[in-house]
Order: sequence, then structure tokens, then C-alpha cells
Amino acid sequence: MHNFITTHETTIRLAFFIGVFMIVALWEIASPRRTLTESKIVRWFSNLSIVALNTVIVRLLFPAAAVGVSAYVSTHQWGLLNYYNLSTPVAIILAVIALDFIIYLQHVLVHAVPGLWNLHRVHHADLDYDVTTGSRFHPIEIIISMLIKFASIVVLGAPVVAVIIFEVILNACAMFNHGNIYLPQKIDNILRLFIVTPDMHRVHHSNLADETNSNFGFNLPWWDRLFGTYKAQPDKGHIDTTIGITTFTDSKLCSYLPGMLKLPFMGKSTDYTINRRQWKKTE
Repeated sequence: MHNFITTHETTIRLAFFIGVFMIVALWEIASPRRTLTESKIVRWFSNLSIVALNTVIVRLLFPAAAVGVSAYVSTHQWGLLNYYNLSTPVAIILAVIALDFIIYLQHVLVHAVPGLWNLHRVHHADLDYDVTTGSRFHPIEIIISMLIKFASIVVLGAPVVAVIIFEVILNACAMFNHGNIYLPQKIDNILRLFIVTPDMHRVHHSNLADETNSNFGFNLPWWDRLFGTYKAQPDKGHIDTTIGITTFTDSKLCSYLPGMLKLPFMGKSTDYTINRRQWKKTE
């Protein structure tokens, strides 16, 4: 199994991406949570175009990608997990959990540093919220994210299989929890004990600063509860909540690729960064 996963890493990741994307996209049609306000054709073309652009850039700059770094680390026995000589299953589980925690911390970081927030707001400036929003990031943020991931793999000594499993889970969860899909509240309340649900993460895409700076988790919901960044529901409810950023509401800027690419270099960070936030009691 180990050899199969490492040998067919690209195929496995692509298959899961296409499979989960299609499931969530069909679910959005069958049972949408909200009525979309923007042209779906325009948004999907732009959001998927930036995904394609990011994929090309990553392949050009980092041909070996995270799996290559992990293989090199494993060969040289670097990192904490190799130092303690753990069994493979234990090392994989710990690595996946640790990488998820690092993603949480990274997400908080890009909301705390104004320069990084300027990049990250491309993700938040989407005027609607659906399966394509989960992969919409500026190329510079993707490059920074890759470097953080490489450093994390080196420090942890994350096994190759753990890195592949983590990236498959991360992509699948990002599409799921950005889905414009309806889940009965009783089911949602149970699921969000184990995984970030669409209703939980949608709060994070509210245009209200206090809500934007909550629910940072992508996969595991525990970090937000543990570190006090959890908010159960948006103040205005999921139907009436406005998605996006108050200072960026122009469709040409937010829903077209050229505008998305130049958005980080326009305007100010305003009050969305955590260090400029006016905290208030949340649920």
C-alpha cells in the first residue's frame, strides 16, 4: 500500500480532487444553502483559472513539491518523528495532525500580518461562496504557503505517505467546507465536532471583521475551540450574511482573473487584520 500511494501520488491527488469537486458541485445544485448573486460561469472560470495558474507556477518553481521534500527528509532521517523512531502508523497520524495545526497557525498568521492579509484577501474577496472558493488563492500566497509546508515537513520529519494523505484531506475538506450546500443543523452540530463544516467555515467569509477573524480551521475543528477563535453561527444568520470584504465589491475586480491578481496591491488592509480588530464576545 505504501509503495502504491507514493508511486501514484499525482494520480491519487487528481482523482480525489475531481471526485470531491464533482460531488460537492452536484450537491450545490441539488441542495444549495444560499442563492448565489454573481455569474457562476464568470466566477468558476476565474477561480479555476487561478487554480490552473497556481498549479503551473508550483510545478515550475518546486518540481519535487512537498512529496519530494518529504522523501529527502526520510532518506536523511531528519525531523522530530524520525528522531523518536516511532512506528510508521503512529508517525503518519501525528504528522497529519501536526500539519493540520500548522495550517491553522498559518491561516491565523495571514490574518495578523497586514502584508500577508493583502495577499490572502484574494480568497476572501470572492463575492459568492461555493466549491471553487476553496482553491482561490493568489500565486504569491501559494508560494509562501509551499515554503512554510516545506519547512514544516523538515522540522517534523513527516513521512511521504503522511504528506500525501494530508494534502488529499486538505483539498477535499477545502472543497467540502466551502461548498454552498445545506446540511440539517442536527447533522452539522455532530459533524463539526470532527470536521470543519460549510456552515462553520462560512462564518469566516462574512464581511464583518469579527467573523472574518474566527473559524480558521480547514480540516479539524478543534484548534478554533482550543484557542478561542471559534464562533458557532454568524450574527445575521447564514442566509442574510454578506460574503466578501466591505471595501471590495466590484465584480470586475473580485470575479475576474486580472482583478484578482492585482487586488493585493490595491487599497489598505483596513480593519480586517487581527491586530486591528475590535474584539467582542462571540458564541
